[in-house]
Amino acid sequence: MNIWDPAHECISRDELEQLQLERLQATINRVHKNVVHYRKQFNDLGVIPEDISALADLSKLPLTSKDDINRNYPYGMFAVPLREVVRIHSSSGIGSKPIVAGYTKNDIRIWSNLVARFMTAAGVTRDDLVQVTFHYGLFTGAFGLHYGAETIGASVIPMGTGNTERQIMIMQDYKSTVLVSTPSYALELAFRMEQLGINPKSLSLKVGLLGGEPWSETMRTQIEQGLAISATDNYGLSEVIGPGIAGECSCKNGLHFYEDAFLPEIIDPDTGKVLQPGSEGELVITTLTKEAFPLIRYRTRDITSLDYAPCACGRTLVRMKRISRRSDDMLIIRGVNVYPSQIEEAVFGAVQGEAPYQIVVDRTAAMDNMEVIIEITDKIFTLELQKQRSFLELVKKRITSITGINTSVKLVEAGSIPRPSGKIPRVLDRRQI
Repeated sequence: MNIWDPAHECISRDELEQLQLERLQATINRVHKNVVHYRKQFNDLGVIPEDISALADLSKLPLTSKDDINRNYPYGMFAVPLREVVRIHSSSGIGSKPIVAGYTKNDIRIWSNLVARFMTAAGVTRDDLVQVTFHYGLFTGAFGLHYGAETIGASVIPMGTGNTERQIMIMQDYKSTVLVSTPSYALELAFRMEQLGINPKSLSLKVGLLGGEPWSETMRTQIEQGLAISATDNYGLSEVIGPGIAGECSCKNGLHFYEDAFLPEIIDPDTGKVLQPGSEGELVITTLTKEAFPLIRYRTRDITSLDYAPCACGRTLVRMKRISRRSDDMLIIRGVNVYPSQIEEAVFGAVQGEAPYQIVVDRTAAMDNMEVIIEITDKIFTLELQKQRSFLELVKKRITSITGINTSVKLVEAGSIPRPSGKIPRVLDRRQI
């Protein structure tokens, strides 16, 4: 089984913890010296860098939130002068300013090698042709996978988003062997090929590197069967680095978390207390190698757990359970707690697959209203008008059954829901606008 960086991916726990402590202390010193926000926090707590003498001391430091970063927009959290920043990316600015992330030349090198790890773990080699269907722009996804592939020595086809039939044509003509996409777009490609009568086994595709949104084992099975590939998951956050925080190996039994570059904690999202190993809670990340934009105890809001048991692949790094939900996505509609994942279950169950959608919450005369808008996919478009109405009624019934909330559901044109960072925000809460 190929391993890109065995020195770090197969490191012993004792050696890893020593390396983490050294890198943590260097990071704490850097932010204390160069980032006003952190220096003020440390001073308010009466903590100096020398107080961090063990990994357990990290809990002495406060958590960092997205609000902290927003208050220091755009460059207030940078730990190096702007002249040393060679790349700037940003996350979506839904309801606020975007989070701006900077990279030094060394940050880019480290990032590329971290992405190369999970690409290699999935089976990508220098002989592959990697077709990237992510949006090229301020969003980190496309560039992260692009440079990771080039680091391995693979050839990159920077297709970008959309134009499904052209994507398929390129796969056929250029003989792409690796697909980089969101899980939902991979399903869309599979469905369109089925409509066109294209046997996926006639393509050269063998691997799918899928990320950017939550997905399930059911979706993995559908994608693997529909595209005749092996599909693996990877995890990243634009504010932390982008893709390259964790990724699956071919065992597909959790995402290997790159602990030599990122120190993970699992906390109780309500109290902030650090939980015992194996517990489910909110993932908190401290960067250990970032120069331009280091983060201390950043709250990801993603709910997961960490598994420290050895993996059959030989890698020793902890494995992170696939993200299934967030700690901050609960909606209260007319006094009822509603999770977007429940709505997703209703939509996907009705369409028997994937469909782009968004939950819109509004308030009229002190009454909360929820509407689910679904973009017309090829699969929905082929339905007769009466069957489209029946589909909408089915979605409404499923939502009511799952949540107890009556909601309106409507179809909109494909591509009409805004995608500020290349993907649709699951919730648009107009009560907060």
